[in-house]
Amino acid sequence: MHTLDGVTRGDQYRALGLSTFAFTVCFAVWTIFSIIGVKIKQELGLNDTQFGLLVATPVLTGSVSRIFLGVWTEQFGGRIMFPLQMMITAVCVWLLTSVTSYPVFLIAALGLGLAGGSFIVGIAYTSRWFEKGRQGTALGIFGAGNVGAAVTNFAAPFLVVAMGWEGTARVYAVVLAITAVLFYILAKDDPVHEERKRTGKGPVSTADQLAPLKNIQVWRFATYYFFVFGGFVALASFLPRYYVGAYGLELTTAGVFAGLYSLPGSVFRALGGWMSDIWGARAVMYLTFVVSLIILFIMSYPETSYTVEGITGPVSFNFGVSVGVFVALTVVLGFMMSLGKAAVYKHIPVYYPHHVGSVGGLVGMIGGLGGFFLPIAYGALLDLTGVWTAPFMLTFVMVAIMTVWMHVAIRRMERRRHPGLEQERYLSDVPDEPVASPAHVHPAK
Repeated sequence: MHTLDGVTRGDQYRALGLSTFAFTVCFAVWTIFSIIGVKIKQELGLNDTQFGLLVATPVLTGSVSRIFLGVWTEQFGGRIMFPLQMMITAVCVWLLTSVTSYPVFLIAALGLGLAGGSFIVGIAYTSRWFEKGRQGTALGIFGAGNVGAAVTNFAAPFLVVAMGWEGTARVYAVVLAITAVLFYILAKDDPVHEERKRTGKGPVSTADQLAPLKNIQVWRFATYYFFVFGGFVALASFLPRYYVGAYGLELTTAGVFAGLYSLPGSVFRALGGWMSDIWGARAVMYLTFVVSLIILFIMSYPETSYTVEGITGPVSFNFGVSVGVFVALTVVLGFMMSLGKAAVYKHIPVYYPHHVGSVGGLVGMIGGLGGFFLPIAYGALLDLTGVWTAPFMLTFVMVAIMTVWMHVAIRRMERRRHPGLEQERYLSDVPDEPVASPAHVHPAK
């Protein structure tokens, strides 16, 4: 574990506050296509598959770049990498406004996607400022920067109406550039980087940083994150389109409703970190998966008409989820996903305290790829099936598979640590020993 000698509470809060603010701005930029993409779709006449690819393309860069940004942050420090990443992204966002064709939009979106790489930069930087017992809470607070998606969903539609999508992109670029400058001026080098400068010790090699990636446990964590984060990003991007198409809402209203999903999916990540510190990340992951399965099942049920043979003749009725109920379900789903995101990243500094950048980068990359592939899959499902709720059906199946894999892996781990349980096949919850017989048996009268 790295040393925290000389680090004050003020230093910790300073690093956490700056990182969280910067990540919030980056996340707002990263999800900008969920709003301006709707206008671009209308201008270019894109189908749902093309729109899904456009929305997902920034997520691809933000995902793949995480593993490299994580390693570089471990080597050069977050005070250098965070502003550098933000400034490059700001330039790409500004240049986006000069694009006119769909293929070039996709290329420009790749540059914009670097905003998503900010997550692992902030994780690696923030984790170095806190002791083990407080890392879950600290990283949960940092992860609440996901609220940037809600900022975009709430604010961007009104900016688009007032300034057009080009003006909206320019505003985002300027804000991101200002944030980069402020972070560099106000932030300090993390304790590990300071220690290296003091002792003259060089950074850990890339090969050593990547060594833990051979562990299947790391990839299992990444799979969980594919849903709790990748699914969150995908739904934050997809829901405005869903509300406009399935319920016929205006873009501004659809953006607000999508923001209601994104908001709890972001701000309660801090709560998830605290719960993981207190009750353990495993319990939080079980809670996340089980509740999410219930909600996704209801959300995936399409508008359906039934006719049954009644006593006096056919009886017909309809089943469907009203827009109010659907919005409420997404709010709860976003809340559960926020808990799950914190729980996944609680594991990493505990199991891999010296490889947070590389392991966290891989987990973040796989999770981010969920945000890339799922919008494309959602668009393709809409084109192929013509059923609005088909994307939620896919998500339900995905979560069900992950839940089973997690449970099987946990049971196998328990049996390895407690070989005596291997032969216990009769009950799911085995007591230490059978309940003893009553001490006194009264004779029958």
